[in-house]
Amino acid sequence: MRNTGIVFTLVLLFSSCGGSWIPHELDLMLGKQSNTFIEENTNQFKIIEPEEAPFAYERIEAIRDEILASGLVKNKDKFNWELKIVHDDSVLNAFCLPGGYIYVYTGLIKYLNSEAALAGVIGHEMAHADQRHGVQQMVKNMGLGLLMQYIFGVDNSGLVNIGANLLSLSFSRSDESEADALSVKYLYKTNYDARGAAHFFEQIEKDQKNEGMLEFASTHPNPENRVQEIEKYWQELGAKKGELFEARYQKIKSSLP
Repeated sequence: MRNTGIVFTLVLLFSSCGGSWIPHELDLMLGKQSNTFIEENTNQFKIIEPEEAPFAYERIEAIRDEILASGLVKNKDKFNWELKIVHDDSVLNAFCLPGGYIYVYTGLIKYLNSEAALAGVIGHEMAHADQRHGVQQMVKNMGLGLLMQYIFGVDNSGLVNIGANLLSLSFSRSDESEADALSVKYLYKTNYDARGAAHFFEQIEKDQKNEGMLEFASTHPNPENRVQEIEKYWQELGAKKGELFEARYQKIKSSLP
């Protein structure tokens, strides 16, 4: 009964704040559970270990680290930001769980043509986690009370598949636009072409029938004039030219299983 009272009090407190303050522990706990779900489902998620593809991990972790060093990631020191590569050439996707667990599919890596484009996608996904879009969607879908009960272990019924459910969350178009804008801002602080995400979206617009895009499209609704908006964000920052790093990217692709 004591835990129930704590949950009820916290729900009232968060509700009185309009739901604007949700503890970061919720991101970490939900991300950890979803991460555990991935690790346990080895048939669905075949993780490539760093020793199997050291150069790919070195370069992709360098992308992550440059984004974190931008000074714009609010939860840089609060979240995990662990990165893993998933071996599935048929899936053109990447995602970042609440709490900062980053997953990139080999299908996406092999599909893209430049390191800047991959950096743009990773920046976009990290922005979703940093802005806590996934947790906000979970609260919207399930209710803060139920999630808080889960955190405090009051009632876990109906939540055994929360890890899987988190992976299939669909972001809103406003979430997508915010993640696009932040990806540009993150990369603008680096040597990459800050429009990296636009290169990705331009490529998939030309290749709409590719079945590998289905998973990405199902969770990332396409805002109107997406590529043009990314270009506008870049122009507003000063239109600094960056590098694509295409030759180096070919080495990443060839280093993968």
